[in-house]
Amino acid sequence: MEEKTYKFNVTHDKNKPAQIWFQESDEGLILFTVFYTQACRWSRCIGCNLPSKMSKEHIGYKTLIAQIDHVFNNPEVIQQRKSVKKIIISNNGSVLDEETFSSTALIYLMAKLNLNFPNLSVVSMESRPEFVEVEELDFLGRVLKEGDTPTELEIAVGIEAFDERIRNDIFQKGLSFELFENFVKKIAPYKFRLKCYFMQKPVPQMSDADAVNDIKQGIDYLSSIAAQYNLRINMHLNPTFAAKGTPMEKSFKEGKYTPPKLIDVAKAAHSGKDKNISIFIGLYDEGLAVEGGSFIRPGDEKLVEHLELFNKTQDYNILQDILPETG
Repeated sequence: MEEKTYKFNVTHDKNKPAQIWFQESDEGLILFTVFYTQACRWSRCIGCNLPSKMSKEHIGYKTLIAQIDHVFNNPEVIQQRKSVKKIIISNNGSVLDEETFSSTALIYLMAKLNLNFPNLSVVSMESRPEFVEVEELDFLGRVLKEGDTPTELEIAVGIEAFDERIRNDIFQKGLSFELFENFVKKIAPYKFRLKCYFMQKPVPQMSDADAVNDIKQGIDYLSSIAAQYNLRINMHLNPTFAAKGTPMEKSFKEGKYTPPKLIDVAKAAHSGKDKNISIFIGLYDEGLAVEGGSFIRPGDEKLVEHLELFNKTQDYNILQDILPETG
């Protein structure tokens, strides 16, 4: 496997989160927060350079609490606090990994959410499944129900590709469906919500058609899991970009990899019509793509508008309307 060449972000102010931004969805306004912690301890996925936003060293709970305070002192967060319906909590790895995200800081964050977001409906936490402890989730779920509005807990995990050979042998995700389904069985009795990240065309070995088909199979799979376990599931569909400092950058520069076209992303997402999952299309590369290596190309502005509108409405007619126009 080719090595990654990115560096960790050692100059970042440890008292500030790595990133925060807002998203619009059919659930309302989302606040996406990425806390600056020790990087993901897996860090093997070939197309991922998210650890480059993180620290090589451990970040203690007092520093994380300072980052949390920084979020809630942010003028835009203060202005939008009554409008926020959902918050996604990330550290570009696993928030539920106690080695990288302090339990003390996590409890403090839950209290701040209850105190500051009176209309919060969902708290989503990103993690690899192996770090999920049901007892911890049960406690966090009870804490969130004490806020001004009952708030559901959502666990967000990265599956990335349906094809197991692509996912594990090439992309190096290290996640079997057996492990994933054992995780689902653990959370199902609590009716926690589930978000699953998929990447469209995550490796150079996939054609555009194969990539569309892989997402379609992923949608069918998640729809069957939702029905089997009576869970509310969202697919977060991220078009892949050529990430700096990864083997994908080399493949892109050698002409062996081209990011997916947005019209193909729309085509893949459209197969979710009449399925019992929701789909959110990620349209932000977080500034981590090499020059020219993003999935958004010149002239894609109208497509982006349509996909953003789909995110807000889950109206599949929006996708249907754009597909014939572009052939």
